Amino acid sequence: MKTDDMTTGTSSKLPYAGIRIVEFTHMVMGPTCGMVLADLGAEVIKVEPVAGDNTRRLLGSGAGFYPLFNRNKKSIALDLQKPEGRAAAQRLVATADIVSENFKPGTMKKLGLDYETLRQTNPRLIYISHKGFLPGPYDHRTALDEVVQMMGGLAYMTGRPGDPLRAGASVNDMMGGMFGAIGAMAALAQREKTGVGQEVQSALFENNVFLVAQHMMQFAVTGQPAAPMPGRISAWAVYDVFTVKGGEQIFLAAVSDSQWKVFCEAFGFGDLFVDPRLKTNNDRVQARDWMMPILRSRLADHSAAELSAVFEKNGLPFAPITRPEDLFDDPHLNATGGLAPLTLPDGRETKVPLLPLMLDGERLGIRSQPPAMGQHTHELLAEIGYDAAAIAALAASGVIAGAT
Repeated sequence: MKTDDMTTGTSSKLPYAGIRIVEFTHMVMGPTCGMVLADLGAEVIKVEPVAGDNTRRLLGSGAGFYPLFNRNKKSIALDLQKPEGRAAAQRLVATADIVSENFKPGTMKKLGLDYETLRQTNPRLIYISHKGFLPGPYDHRTALDEVVQMMGGLAYMTGRPGDPLRAGASVNDMMGGMFGAIGAMAALAQREKTGVGQEVQSALFENNVFLVAQHMMQFAVTGQPAAPMPGRISAWAVYDVFTVKGGEQIFLAAVSDSQWKVFCEAFGFGDLFVDPRLKTNNDRVQARDWMMPILRSRLADHSAAELSAVFEKNGLPFAPITRPEDLFDDPHLNATGGLAPLTLPDGRETKVPLLPLMLDGERLGIRSQPPAMGQHTHELLAEIGYDAAAIAALAASGVIAGAT
């Protein structure tokens, strides 16, 4: 499948063109998996209830879930509580390479859409289950991103001591979906060798544990518990947010002895450079209690723009403190094709971040906008053998919904 119709204008053949995925997903984790594979060229068919995926109606922090995670997909709306809806879903799955789901354990089995059932008629099927926990003592629990952040050590590490705080994005949901996609890629490669599919399982809790593994290993190596990030002993002497002229904030860093030399020369801090107490990075880490107040005082009269210019000129690490809405106007993202045009469900136009990778020098763009609820119901049913009369009967009985 060529991608000539991609919004970003790329025309290279995508690696998963010709792979069909049927996903029974909602919220973030499962849809992220489908989005990754769809961006890579797979045909991803989203099966949603006849009232539409609830994610479409979320407010607040969930308002962007549907348009972000459901681009490059098709939508079919089926009532899976009715036998006719389940039968249509089973016929659709029979044409699929991959099924992806993220419902509570046991839900898909009740619908006759679990892996053990489907593999009997389609042994090549790859089945991705996204859950809160991999099989074990916790797998009966209902999990959310924030739940596993709290129980998996991430909230402890993110917040200040005594104040656990969830990360500022749905990191486990998104990464859990990404690991589901990685598992599917591995299963596709294995199927090339064996001709047989398999079940792939990905989970929020285990993903979260992977995220904090560096802190677990820190304890294993040092014997000292990792302190929450805001209260940690930094490995680098200058690695902080500075409040500067006009109350602006900027992150500045000098993480090696050579960078410390450049930093001192750039700002005329020769007295600090020759101070024997600040000779090495480890010396400076030990001296942070008295060194950092000096640096903060000396830099306070500079504007963030001035500091940025000096740090950029000298190849030193720095960063403005940016809000998410500011990124729409980021010059790097706009110059490099990192943002693609997207049409929101209400018809408004915006831009959306693409996958953070390139293949053969090209970004993976948007071939189709997030679908309307049931937008492809009729054409997909026709493709799997339903004639016009049968489709009309399903619509009349409320088994399906969507465009005619």
